Amino acid sequence: MTPKALLEILKRGEVPEAAALEAFGRSAGDAELVSNAQLGAFAMGICRAPLDAQARAALTRGMTASGTSLSWDLSGPVIDKHSTGGVGDVVSLVLAPALAACGGFVPMISGRGLGHTGGTLDKLEAIPGLSIEQDLTSLKRITREIGCAIVAASGDLAPADRRLYAVRDVTGTVGSMDLITSSILSKKLAAGLEALVLDVKVGSGALMTGMEEARALALSLTETANAAGCRTAAIISDMNQPAAPAAGNALEVAEAVMTLTGRSRDRRLGDLTVELGGRLLALSGLAEGGEDGRARMRRALESGAAAERFAAMVVAQGGPPDFVDKWRDRLPAARVQRTIWPERSGAVSAIDTRALGEVVIDLGGGRRQASDRINPAVGLCEIARIGDMVGQDRPLMLIHADSEADADRAEGALAAAFAIAGERPVPAPLVIEGIGPEGAL
Repeated sequence: MTPKALLEILKRGEVPEAAALEAFGRSAGDAELVSNAQLGAFAMGICRAPLDAQARAALTRGMTASGTSLSWDLSGPVIDKHSTGGVGDVVSLVLAPALAACGGFVPMISGRGLGHTGGTLDKLEAIPGLSIEQDLTSLKRITREIGCAIVAASGDLAPADRRLYAVRDVTGTVGSMDLITSSILSKKLAAGLEALVLDVKVGSGALMTGMEEARALALSLTETANAAGCRTAAIISDMNQPAAPAAGNALEVAEAVMTLTGRSRDRRLGDLTVELGGRLLALSGLAEGGEDGRARMRRALESGAAAERFAAMVVAQGGPPDFVDKWRDRLPAARVQRTIWPERSGAVSAIDTRALGEVVIDLGGGRRQASDRINPAVGLCEIARIGDMVGQDRPLMLIHADSEADADRAEGALAAAFAIAGERPVPAPLVIEGIGPEGAL
C-alpha cells in the first residue's frame, strides 16, 4: 500500500491493516518514500483513528526496522529509562550515570523538547562543547568504556522516529498515545535493550493530564515492549509540579550536577531517580528486588560514583573535563534575573505546571517551530513546591531572562500559575502506581 492510499484510509477515520502500518513505519525513515507533508498527515490521521494493540505493535515494529538495530557483547545488562516528558524533568542526567555505577550499560537515545515539555538533548547541549550527535560506533564505544551515553538517534537508528518526532512537535499531535508508544519503543528496541523502565507522567505539567489515559499509555508501552522481548516496567508519577525546582536547560543541568555531587540534593528529583533506578536494577538482575535496587542507587549517589560517571560521560562526548567541579563557570548565564513574589503569604496548594513550561518557551528556552533556536540560559529556578510556605521570606521563584521586557511578560503568567492557601495541603504521592513484572515493584 502506498503512503497516499494509507492516508486515504486514515482520512475516513478507519484503521489501516497491521501490515500496511508496519510497511509505512519501515518506509517513514526515507524522505524519498514518505514526505514531511505525508508524515504530518499521518500523525493527524492517527489522532483521528486511534490504533488497537495489534496495529500499534505493527507500527512500532516497522519504525524499529526502518534502520539499524544494535547488538551488544558486554559484561553487564544493557538497560535504559524513558519518561513521557514534563516540566523540570532532568532525571535522565542523574539516572544514567547512577545506573552505570551500579553495573548497567545505558545507551540512552533521547529526544528534544516536545510542546511545553523540555528535552534531554536540549539540556545536555547547554554544556559547552558537548555533542549529542554521536554515530553508532561512538555510542557503542562510550557506553562500553563509561557505562552510559546520552545521544540523539543517529541517522541509522530508528530514522522513522527521528523524522516523525520533529513533525509531532509542530502539528499538535504530541499527546497521541499511539505515536508516543511507537516513538519511545522504536528507539529503545533498536538500541538492543534487555530491560527498560518507563516514567509515565500525569498531572498539570504532563502530556497525559488524567489517570485513565496515563494508565492506558503505561499499559500500552509495557505490553508492547514485553511482547518484543524487552523486560519492561512502568511507574505513573505525579507531574502536578516540576520534577526538579528548575525549568530551563542550563538551570536543569545545574540541578542535576548538584544532585549528583550532593551539594544540594532536591528530594523530589532524588527520590524519583532512586525509584526508577531501583526498579530497573531489579528488572535487569543487578539487584534482588526493588528494595535492594533502591539501596544500590542511593549508594551510587551518596558515594560520588554516579558523579564520576557523569563527568566521564561529559568528557567522552566532547564537554569540558572540569565541568562537574566548575559548572557555574561553564554553563551560560542569563542577562536578567528577577525574583517573583507571591501576591499574598500562605502555602502553595496547586501549581499550573504546564503554564511554567509555556513561560520557559516564551523566554526562549524551548521551541514553537522546529527551526526555532533555543537560548539555554533562560528559564526558572528555585521554584516553590506544593506545601511550601511563601511570602516575604520565600519567593515563588527566580526568572532568568534575556531582557527586562521578557521578564515583564513572564511575571504575570507565573504569579497566576500558583494557588496560595491558608493551610498546607496533603502532598500527593510522587509514585502513584507501578505497572510491570513481579519483583520490580
